[in-house]
Amino acid sequence: MANFELLSFARADQLARAAASAWLDEIEAANRAGKTFCVALSGGRIAQKFFAAVVELAQARAVSFARVQFFWADERCVPPTDPDSNFKMANELLLLPLKISAEKIHRLRGEDSPAAAVKIAGEELCRIAPQNQNHQPVLDLIFLGLGEDGHIASLFACAPVKTLDISAPFLVIENSPKPPPTRISLSYKTIFAAKNIAILVSGAGKENALRESLSPKGCTPLAQVIQTRPVKIFSDLAAF
Repeated sequence: MANFELLSFARADQLARAAASAWLDEIEAANRAGKTFCVALSGGRIAQKFFAAVVELAQARAVSFARVQFFWADERCVPPTDPDSNFKMANELLLLPLKISAEKIHRLRGEDSPAAAVKIAGEELCRIAPQNQNHQPVLDLIFLGLGEDGHIASLFACAPVKTLDISAPFLVIENSPKPPPTRISLSYKTIFAAKNIAILVSGAGKENALRESLSPKGCTPLAQVIQTRPVKIFSDLAAF
């Protein structure tokens, strides 16, 4: 049985609205149960449409985000005002429009020393999210994009094999093949531990990366995840 669910859409805006609606359903379920909902966001081009769809649908449905705690799957080591900052995009397009309170926002501090930022972020995630039997923090949902090379978060195919064995929630990525070279990323083990993972795949040039990732013998970073645990994929690629 395939370890993934692939949902295909004709256009990026349809993909974004479907992913947004599915997330809002989960938030409303957590609200009814009186539970905290821990989510990790990602950047990328499709994130712009996704954030806009979340805001539109959340306002139309009057969804409360009072129980949602916001984390990030990865961040570039730049200040939060830098155009390359994943936080900057999310803040402008999602957090500010939804009036999310500051204590619910747990950004990765790209302007600090990477080692210090990773330590602080890991401690904060472990303080708020429940932990499993392996002492990994368990996020309710992680949103991930997919690069043309098959990377997710800031986990690239060229990373050392030992990256798979890092147990800390976050790690420093150096010499990234895409600029800027220094980044912070969720670790594989924390991604594996999440309750749910949504992969948003949009844009030309990603067909080969997705095809290899879905192969039982694939070796992209996304393939590593799919071969370990289930994921849901939202795609607007015509080939799928």
